[in-house]
Amino acid sequence: MATFKQKTAVVLFLALLLASPAWAHFGMVIPSDEMVMQGENRTVELQLSFSHPFELAGMEMAKPKAFGVMFNGKRHDLGPALKPAKIMGHSAWKATYKIKRPGVYTFYCQPAAYWEPAEDCYIVHYTKTIVAAFGSEEGWDRPVGLKTEIVPLTRPFGLYAGNVFRGQVLLDGKPAAGCDVEVEFYNKNAKIKAPNDYMVTQVLKTDSNGIFSFAAPAAGWWGFAGLNTAAKSKNHDGRPKEVELGAVLWVRFMPWPGK
Repeated sequence: MATFKQKTAVVLFLALLLASPAWAHFGMVIPSDEMVMQGENRTVELQLSFSHPFELAGMEMAKPKAFGVMFNGKRHDLGPALKPAKIMGHSAWKATYKIKRPGVYTFYCQPAAYWEPAEDCYIVHYTKTIVAAFGSEEGWDRPVGLKTEIVPLTRPFGLYAGNVFRGQVLLDGKPAAGCDVEVEFYNKNAKIKAPNDYMVTQVLKTDSNGIFSFAAPAAGWWGFAGLNTAAKSKNHDGRPKEVELGAVLWVRFMPWPGK
């Protein structure tokens, strides 16, 4: 029979476990190249997945509801180009796209809703990444028109580690004031070890205009996820559950030459 002290210790231990920071979720759209220059391979390979990018812990991703690219202000459906893939050991998707003309190409993905039992809610991350080609850079700050998205206020390519990146979170086309923005590094080669769980995911708040700023401390791919709750719930096993709407943007920062 457990003593009162033993029971109390168990309760405190469980409370500490529950109080531990939860791993952040990120939709991911990662291109093989975000700056296509003259003389380089014009075919961009894109990997679509859902994961905890710092811990390299993948999750199952159903076929996206929408996948496309916006070029010169027009959206083009790329859904037929999607092929099944395995990323971080889980179901994911891949596609290739040939860059034919100078310009800025915004790739976007609307996934199917993901049920997360640990958070007792559904998750839908509208995810973007931006590829510039052949020296052109007009249109990188143009919204795609998704349910929620991050519009870059800093040019999202040609960045060095240490540069400050600014973005604006939109929800239904309007600035999302005071929302959380989670930021995480794609720890692709598992070389980085976080000192503790708090150091895995950076967390910011948008201002009254939905704007946030972040200085990337290291070179590589960084994901920004502006989080809000949908106005309408979604049923799970006959019960209404909240839906987390994520506006996700992936940006690559390059190392300073000579380092």
